[in-house]
Amino acid sequence: MIKKMTKKRLTTQERIGIIAVKLKEKRILRFLEVHNAIGGLIVDNTKVGVVEGDKKKNLEFDGFWESSLTDSASKGLPDAEIVSIDSRLNTINQIMEVTKKPMIVDGDTGGDLNQFEYLVKRLERAGVSMVVIEDKVFPKRNSLEPGTIQELEIPEIFAEKIRRGRSARRNKNFLIVARIESLIAGLSIRDALERAEIYLRAGADGILIHSKKETADEILEFAENFKKLPFNLIKNKFLVCIPTTYNTITEEKLEKAGFNIVVYANHLLRASYLAMEKTCKDILIHSRAFEVEPYCAPIQTIFAEVGFLKIKEMDKITAQKFSSKTKVIIPAAGSDALSEKYQCPRALIEINGKTILERQIEVFKKAGLNNIVVIKGYKGEMFAMENINYYENKNYEEKYILTSIFCAEKEMNSPFIMIFSDILFGENIIRNLLKIGEKDKNVDIILVVDNSFQFHKDRLKNRRLDLVITKNKEEDLVRKVVDNIEEEVSVIGTKIDKDAADYEFIGIAYFSEKGVQILKNVYHESLEKYPNKFHEAENIYKANLTDLLQEIIDRGCKVKVFKTYKGWMEIEEENDVRLAEELYQRSEL
Repeated sequence: MIKKMTKKRLTTQERIGIIAVKLKEKRILRFLEVHNAIGGLIVDNTKVGVVEGDKKKNLEFDGFWESSLTDSASKGLPDAEIVSIDSRLNTINQIMEVTKKPMIVDGDTGGDLNQFEYLVKRLERAGVSMVVIEDKVFPKRNSLEPGTIQELEIPEIFAEKIRRGRSARRNKNFLIVARIESLIAGLSIRDALERAEIYLRAGADGILIHSKKETADEILEFAENFKKLPFNLIKNKFLVCIPTTYNTITEEKLEKAGFNIVVYANHLLRASYLAMEKTCKDILIHSRAFEVEPYCAPIQTIFAEVGFLKIKEMDKITAQKFSSKTKVIIPAAGSDALSEKYQCPRALIEINGKTILERQIEVFKKAGLNNIVVIKGYKGEMFAMENINYYENKNYEEKYILTSIFCAEKEMNSPFIMIFSDILFGENIIRNLLKIGEKDKNVDIILVVDNSFQFHKDRLKNRRLDLVITKNKEEDLVRKVVDNIEEEVSVIGTKIDKDAADYEFIGIAYFSEKGVQILKNVYHESLEKYPNKFHEAENIYKANLTDLLQEIIDRGCKVKVFKTYKGWMEIEEENDVRLAEELYQRSEL
């Protein structure tokens, strides 16, 4: 029945009843202390496979003990009923929110009669299965500290508290357990048994007998005498123990003695305290964190435990569902003088604290493009951004940009935008390019071009530009972004006379699904057809993208242009880095 219940998300009422059902299984139940939600997750999920005879089974905890001591200590406070019920409930709710197993709450003294009624109602609403209250006078003192004065409550007053709690509960499976502190206070087993009888007659569902001796002798003696109480009084009642000090006794012996529940009441806090203290000391001693790694859980383990990896996967699914299907391919394998000056690939040159690549990806994500591919080569180990599909051109010194792009050929199964790794650009360019590419199904390849180079010929005279001559050129007397793509490329390359060129190709291109197939087919055919000279290049391996585009045009395929006149720049030399920094400071890019 329990297995069937825990497969689905439990209602509060179902969760409350789990312990009552488990007690009918006639085996000892084990509960472990938790003081925060991640502790709850660990207890919830920890299983140990063992073999008994010819059978295999999993050992696990039956639920949580939300301890007053460890809740207080985790907040840096003493265990003296200082932490408010609201604070305790905050911890309880955090644990219950992320777990499935039932919880027993250490309710201290329960407060006065009215406070206990209030406590029962709030714990029941939270889905707690059991509250344990101890028969001490408020405010209690922790039971395990030697020399502490332990003042016990008058049994009849404590019994009335139990009766009031029972009347406040709405679910009969919410259990109220009386914790007897006679042995802690130095009183006799007879006193403990007398109190047990009074509390059972008041309606306590079970008895927790507490001891701080190092052996289990007195709690075993109590359990033996407990069986001799009137049968109608102990029928369907249960015994609980907390073997903190008498920790050598096994669950098997406790079960044989008549105990139904064993609580390991403070071990997760104590273990974590020791680990944290050791970690602090080792970091101070060694002035680094390397030495503490063997006893630290991997970050991925924590991510998995708290559900972060699930969120990550859901984010990917959501991104795929709502973002554009168009991919982005960024060839960034090559090296040159600027790369060597900055000792990094050009894509990783920083502009005001962010690399060119980071700034490119920011723009793409704003435009809804999340599937990003980068081809690395020169100092490839420096590429460390996450959520990017990396490919590598290992022979980048001999085989240039075309080889780099086709290192990611298996990603070419949908439309994509190709962009050079040294281009900075604004969001509008990408959004407008996507809008045209996805809207006009008759367009296969679009190049983003700019004619402003004509006004800076002197400044750009020593730069190699990818220049374009188009057919049916429109005469634009006013510089503006033209939202049509009527003009077709007739010639593209780096050796075109600047006075004859109409535009500069800025290094951003769109390929539709058909355009992708054209690109791939022409590339592979060219590999066989042009082993040596290939348009402006000495061979296809050292060719530029413009060489392949010219081959596509020469075969009669249409390549259109999308015109822009601002919102982008190329990082070609050191002065460009300084200019880009100024532009970003003025928010002009």
